[in-house]
Parts: sequence; C-alpha cells; structure tokens
Amino acid sequence: MEELPAAASPMRLKRAGGAVRALLEAALDLALPRLCPACREPVGGPGLCPACWSKLHFITKPYCERLGIPFVYDPGPGILSMEAIANPPAYRRARAAVRFDEISRALVHALKYGDRLDLAPMMGRWIARAGRELLAEADVIVPVPLHWRRLWARRFNQSAQLAAAVAAASGVPMVSNALKRTKSTAQQVGLTRPQRAANIQGAFRVPPEGTAAVVGRRLVVVDDVLTSGATVEGCARALLRAGAANVDVLVFARVADPVRTSI
Repeated sequence: MEELPAAASPMRLKRAGGAVRALLEAALDLALPRLCPACREPVGGPGLCPACWSKLHFITKPYCERLGIPFVYDPGPGILSMEAIANPPAYRRARAAVRFDEISRALVHALKYGDRLDLAPMMGRWIARAGRELLAEADVIVPVPLHWRRLWARRFNQSAQLAAAVAAASGVPMVSNALKRTKSTAQQVGLTRPQRAANIQGAFRVPPEGTAAVVGRRLVVVDDVLTSGATVEGCARALLRAGAANVDVLVFARVADPVRTSI
C-alpha cells in the first residue's frame, strides 16, 4: 500500500474532523431546531425571526449628544436633552444600540438569565456599530463588573460577554480587571431613581492591578441596559477618581423615557 505523504495526513484529518462537526451540527439542528430568542418560534439561523426583527428599534440620530437619548425630531447638531442639562453625568457620552422595549428586553433576559451566550456576538456587533465614534477614540474597553457572589451564582458576567464582543468587532482591547465591584448591591430592578443611586454608591473601585489600564487612558464602559444611569455613573466616577482621562458608555439597550425605569 502506498504511504501518504507526511503533510497530507494532518490535512485529511482536519477535513475529516470538519465533516464530522458539520454532520453533528446538522443532526443537532434537526433534533433541537433554533428558536428566536424573543418569541421562541423556529428560525432558519442565528438571530431573530422576521416578525421580532421588525419590532426591534435601533437608536439612530437625532439623539442627545451627551446621553444618547433619542429625539422625536431633529433639533440641530450638538443639542443636549433637558436631562443632560439638568443633571450632567460624570461620563462624557453614552450610546445605545436599541431602545429598551419588549424585544430588546427578551434578548437581554435570554443572555442574562437564559444562558444564551450565543447572543453576545450579535448584540456586541450592534453595540460596536452604535458606538463606533466613541470606540474610534478609545484606548480600553471596561465591562461593568459583577460582585463575586453574583458572579459565582450566575457563572458569567453578561456585561463582560458583551464587552468581549465589542472588543472583537472594534479592535479596542478589553481589560476585565480594571474595575471591581466591592459592594454586593441589591437588584436594581423595581427601584426608583434615587434608590438606584443610593444602592450603587461606593460599589466600585479600581484595584491596584487595574491601575495601569486606567491612568491617563480613554475608557469605554460597557453594560447591557441603561435605565437611570446609576450603575454606569458609579463606574465612571470610580474610574475618573483613579486617573482615567475620560469615560464614555456603551450599552445594548437604553430606556428612552427616563421616567420609566422598570426592567
């Protein structure tokens, strides 16, 4: 029997392995068809079904240059919302990919509570597209950290998953240890704006091992949802106290109506 060239065997093995994986994926698709993460209807590939896609509201201009809150009409370039004027945040700018509504809530909950980590790359690409102006000026991406008890219970940090996807899409490096959550805060869901601010006060700090990634750097904080802004405000203040040059914020979804905070 003729012996295969040494270089040919690994290549054939690689092709055979790829064929086996394709067969296994096809069998899995037949046994467990992919479902839309929002409505649970079968879909032909990753992502939303056409009906849910049509209901997803991406945020585009015009919006507040500071907070990213969408405007009903275009008031002209550089106009700030009343909220940004009355209560300017510590961070410089915030941008969100979509409005927080029925569909985006389903996506966030599927990622956060349903272990749908496969959604993070798609959501991260949308975030990167919404924040391309901010990312073009950024040195480092920083995910909003979880307290170690909540991280142990959930097994992963959804903000870190999104931040990693944004980093992959933008080329801006992510540093996961730049910020630490030192206070085990209560869930923000259902709290009023003042309660959220009080709940998050003093919850974040930059640990010694994260200082080098923060001092003098232009940072982008990534989170899943922005409601009152208390969480990213706490992160921004901690990073600025530690010497960050400036802090911007990117989230997947934001509540367009500041009065509505229930998630």
